[in-house]
Amino acid sequence: MQMIIVDDEAHWVDNLSMHKPWHTLGIEQVHKAYSAHEALQILETHPIDIVISDVLMPEMTGIELIERIRMFDKKIKCIILSGHSDFEFTKEAVRHQAVDYLLKPPTDNELFDAVKAAIDQLNTEWESISSYERTQYTLRENLPLLRGQLLLDAFRGHRMSSDEWSRKLENYGLPFRYGDCALLLVRMEEEFGQYKNNGQQLLEYAIINMAEEIIGEFTEVWGVKEEHGYLAFLLQLKEDHSDVGKETVLEKLAMQLQYKVKQFLKGSLSIVITEWFQFPSQLSDHYRQASGYFRQIVGDEREFVMSVGDHEQNVSKGTLDAIHMPPTLINLLEVGRWDAAEDKLLTVFAELDDRWSESWEHCMEAGFSIASSFTHIAHRNGNSLANLIGPEIESLQSGEAFSSISKLRKWSLGVLGKLKENASNEIKDIRSTYVKKVQDFAEKNLHLDVSLRALADHVNLHPTHLSKIYKIETGEGISDYMSSLRMERACHLLKTTDKKVYQISMEVGYLDPAYFIKVFKRQFGVTPQEFRDGI
Repeated sequence: MQMIIVDDEAHWVDNLSMHKPWHTLGIEQVHKAYSAHEALQILETHPIDIVISDVLMPEMTGIELIERIRMFDKKIKCIILSGHSDFEFTKEAVRHQAVDYLLKPPTDNELFDAVKAAIDQLNTEWESISSYERTQYTLRENLPLLRGQLLLDAFRGHRMSSDEWSRKLENYGLPFRYGDCALLLVRMEEEFGQYKNNGQQLLEYAIINMAEEIIGEFTEVWGVKEEHGYLAFLLQLKEDHSDVGKETVLEKLAMQLQYKVKQFLKGSLSIVITEWFQFPSQLSDHYRQASGYFRQIVGDEREFVMSVGDHEQNVSKGTLDAIHMPPTLINLLEVGRWDAAEDKLLTVFAELDDRWSESWEHCMEAGFSIASSFTHIAHRNGNSLANLIGPEIESLQSGEAFSSISKLRKWSLGVLGKLKENASNEIKDIRSTYVKKVQDFAEKNLHLDVSLRALADHVNLHPTHLSKIYKIETGEGISDYMSSLRMERACHLLKTTDKKVYQISMEVGYLDPAYFIKVFKRQFGVTPQEFRDGI
């Protein structure tokens, strides 16, 4: 579990976070925040379970902080610390479901008892949600199977009249209506592989249950396991939550699902979220878009939450059994399953050797389908096949690659290897570009909003994903980079200009000069004025 301690008195935060044996209670990480605004930024990008907050702080009280937290997460447990035994504060804390209200300075027993009570509440709630018994019960029910089949048919492009859709939605008890929907596609990562032949289906149903609990607070949820092995969830905002921020709420809920599955089921998820679209007419297109986005943007990365943009996909058709049997080669390439794509090719060549060894037309049919898949992937990523594979394109242009099964096998596997290598290099280049964009924007706009959310919006990434790729590329976190940049800029301005300390504070992004002075002294051991004077 993760916890955050919030107080404008730094010594309280540092003492409670660094000198208490929180690990004995199962707390894996303790975050520090010296203001409520700083706490909200951390809460936005980290899956916090418990908040310990002071009541009286500049700009925002602890009670107001809890109110803000409750707007986006009702399950986080909050504990209030205060030097005041004011009944109104206590009453407000209770109204917002605070676990406890402790007077400063609390004893270790008081503090640990409050945190343990919060942990017990969390464990009870989530163990109920993910319980084995509930999973078995859901698995025995027939209605979810009927609902799942209806959604799978819609993914495959099965067309129904408006009347038929309305009838089935009503008969199956699905509270969906025509209009805005979004699709959330979940990939269970390798940690779940050990259950492939023993209990994986139960785990899949457990994740569906947890998704319905977390995401279902704000949206209607319709889930199913689709043909590529992903868990797919169709989502539609509930009418009483129509004022919730549509652009950000799904990302936050997806991150909660990801964290809770790792915490209670001991496995990681990767999640892709589509933009909002019209249901049911655009469902099939956006399903293909989401499954393809796994390969196009994130490659071999794991444990991410990613929102996708709009793009179209084409699917080749033919008559050979192996080449067109689901999952098709083009589907495997779209989701970045390179090893599975190689196995698919080997299966095609085995069929050609076994059944069509004397048929040049069947070899040519397979070759055209394979080449079409390779070309489609290259074009969709803004490239050309000739540019990606170099001299190998000549065999394709002359038809030599199709002249025999053995030549087609050698050409296809060689080109597949080059496409895989190019995809890996593109991902590295994309990361480097994002880092440069972030740094350029931060350096030019330090006096404006350069929070993690603002930086992520600038490069059109989710904050958590941006943090990951920045760390991979630079070896340091974005918050560390921003702190260093602000302090370096402040030192330069103090030594080279006559600007007042409050002016410099504004220029480097601190709206409160007193807080700037506190941070500067914590960093360098002297105040800004003392630094300027050379003391």
